[in-house]
Amino acid sequence: MAYARWKHILIESQRHALKAVDEWNCSSGNYSDFLTHMHKAWHYLLHAEFHKDKTDYHYRDPKTGQYVLIDGEPKAWDLEKCLKERYPNGDIVRLNAELFVALRNKVEHRYEHNLKIVTGGKAQALVMNYEQEMVGHFGPAFSLADRLRFPIALQTLTAEGRKQLQDAAKKLPKKTRDVVAKFEAAIDPDVLDDLKYDYRVRLVPILGTKTDADLAVNFVNLDELTDMERAVMTKAGRTGTVITKVKHVEVADKDKLLPKQVACQVEAQVPFEFHIHPEHTEMWRRLGARPAKGAANPYDTDARYCIYNDAFKSYAYTPAWVKKVIKEIGTVEKYRAFFGKEPHMKTVTALPKQADPVLDERPMGKTA
Repeated sequence: MAYARWKHILIESQRHALKAVDEWNCSSGNYSDFLTHMHKAWHYLLHAEFHKDKTDYHYRDPKTGQYVLIDGEPKAWDLEKCLKERYPNGDIVRLNAELFVALRNKVEHRYEHNLKIVTGGKAQALVMNYEQEMVGHFGPAFSLADRLRFPIALQTLTAEGRKQLQDAAKKLPKKTRDVVAKFEAAIDPDVLDDLKYDYRVRLVPILGTKTDADLAVNFVNLDELTDMERAVMTKAGRTGTVITKVKHVEVADKDKLLPKQVACQVEAQVPFEFHIHPEHTEMWRRLGARPAKGAANPYDTDARYCIYNDAFKSYAYTPAWVKKVIKEIGTVEKYRAFFGKEPHMKTVTALPKQADPVLDERPMGKTA
């Protein structure tokens, strides 16, 4: 099948990303190969974006303006240059990727296993940032979520395994540890704790009634937690506490919104009208929040934004969906780009005319 050039580049990027994750998850996998394949995956992904957007991503001679050639072909930007062009200075996704560029150039083969342990959360963030960047630019049809699985790992699920990981991390030589330490020395502490830079997770057993929509692994969106819940999770992460059992309270569709409520909340925060039909319907279709009416599997929703209520045979939406909608079409320009038409601006109601104090001849202090 004949594809556009950018799609060929993107497919090559995905191939390297899948190879990288295979290297990471395989018991005999190679950390250097993970770094190499993720480097190429990011490199090709940004080239695909630039190509699709018609951005010239080739080096030019600063004096002549002519292309710099290698074997007769224009030299394409390296990954570091691509990251600088794609993200502003200080961007967390860029910092995470730049760390692994530095590690790829410095890693010592005999300490790969130890370094893999120390940088595990950052590597997870690197892969997740890649997925989000790809889906955000090219759409959910290009997601790799259906081809990647959560690995079974005894080391991270048992106390003995955790101790082995800690011991291995301590054996990393100072020279190798300094690669990360020096890189992070100038980074704001809040950035270091951001999940886009270092994605650390704690596994909590799921107790309670199981539904057909449940998966073995479910992700909790921190933005949807209460302040108290977030504080507990943060404290557990800092102290190394492992939560082994939680009291399960069944609350059906807590904090979920019906389509009319979504439309009202969105319209309250934008300068134009926003309705269930056609705007909201078109948005969940195009952004893949839920399947179409009558789908064979109604539970096939994006759980971050929507869930299927089996009792009422209907869909309910999360507060995160409202934020997503506003992010996508919250301005006139974004609305026009998304829907290809002009929005209907809200009608401004004139305020009641106030009495002119110059014409009011009543003495001060007296009432009518």
